[in-house]
Amino acid sequence: MSEANKQIVRSFADAGNRNDLEAFDTLLAPDFVRHCEATPEIAVTSCEEFKQFYRDTASTFPDQRMTLDALIAEGNRVAFWGTFSGTQEGPMGPFPPTGKRLESEIAGMFRIEAGRIAELWVTWDNLSGLVQLGLFPPPESE
Repeated sequence: MSEANKQIVRSFADAGNRNDLEAFDTLLAPDFVRHCEATPEIAVTSCEEFKQFYRDTASTFPDQRMTLDALIAEGNRVAFWGTFSGTQEGPMGPFPPTGKRLESEIAGMFRIEAGRIAELWVTWDNLSGLVQLGLFPPPESE
């Protein structure tokens, strides 16, 4: 079961890297939930909401890519360590596009249920990302 669950997570990352939103229909449970302390204002409580979240992220980082560096599976959970990278070509919340490249380590855990991803917990260092994009420290007001 552990290897099968790891393969589901690999397929999820591959689908995102290919921008294949239809693949999420078979990889995510209809009531999929994404938990993220880095973006608490963004609620994702279904596969459809995740696809919209993904579209929004892709409009900000059109060349986004997630690389999985490590997967550890136990029971119905798969923990991961990886890297998110992309060029900020669109706005990101209140921040305007910078045209700069971001590369951030990310970590989290997936919960697999009935062969689909039911939940995702993900976290990353927001401050490091803002620094890379030239958005922190904020420009001084004149």
